Amino acid sequence: MQENTQKKANSDTYSQAEDAALKAAAIYFGDTLFPYLGIKEKPLGIAPTEMIHMEIRKMYEDFNYRMKGNRWFHFEFESTSLTLDDLKRFREYEAVTSRTYGVAVTTFVICTSGVKNPMSQFTEGLNTYRVNIIRLKSLNADEVFRQLSSKDRECIRKSDLVPLLITPLMDGSVPQKERILQGFTWLNQPYTNISQKDTQKMQAVLYALAGKVLDKQEMKEIKEEITMTLLGQMLMEDGIKKGMEEGLQKGRQEGIKLAKTVWTLSTQGKSPDAIADKLQISLEEVHKILDD
Repeated sequence: MQENTQKKANSDTYSQAEDAALKAAAIYFGDTLFPYLGIKEKPLGIAPTEMIHMEIRKMYEDFNYRMKGNRWFHFEFESTSLTLDDLKRFREYEAVTSRTYGVAVTTFVICTSGVKNPMSQFTEGLNTYRVNIIRLKSLNADEVFRQLSSKDRECIRKSDLVPLLITPLMDGSVPQKERILQGFTWLNQPYTNISQKDTQKMQAVLYALAGKVLDKQEMKEIKEEITMTLLGQMLMEDGIKKGMEEGLQKGRQEGIKLAKTVWTLSTQGKSPDAIADKLQISLEEVHKILDD
């Protein structure tokens, strides 16, 4: 039971560190990848993606960005064909977000190359709802890797690596999971012209997109493979740090509880030997608490 509790705690702290990495990915995505998606405007910053409906039902969106003119750009990633239900879900996101924050929302749906003829609008009653479909069918992941392989590593710059981040959405013969693993391999190399901070941010974006296009088993394999990357190390270090902080806090709380129990038993006339026996602690611990 204790082992299962510890595993859950470790998982929770890793997830919290993962959330921080995904937030960094969202910022980097907006700053760097908008031009590759054909979006000329620059975001003012990221916006909330967790909406709470009147039914107390949480709705999780992929990326939201604040734009000029009291507008938000909302991004969703889809690796399967869009359905009417998907569009109604996006419309609901827009309605709740617009009402909650008082903004005009435009939804962009970024589809992988495998999505053919995606549904982009529907009419219901007097209203027609539509989303902006983005497909990277004109870009080929195989070509991105080929061009990188032809370059001298000393000459590679950030602009050469940025296309790696959206290779999971492109056309190409290499399976998506392999593209992501290849991307991490390239992004884990030391480069003269690129800082480790930049490559770590790019790894975070690639990881975020992996979560949108891969299934649970494939994502588990990705997590295992990226352990030694800059991103993997960051996730582990942040998780360990968070776990240590929570462990210290729990230790302090348990220490205070133990001290109160010892003092209570002492005021009830229990001898130190009896207290130690009842609480299954050493006699030295009892004397230390009573002396303090």
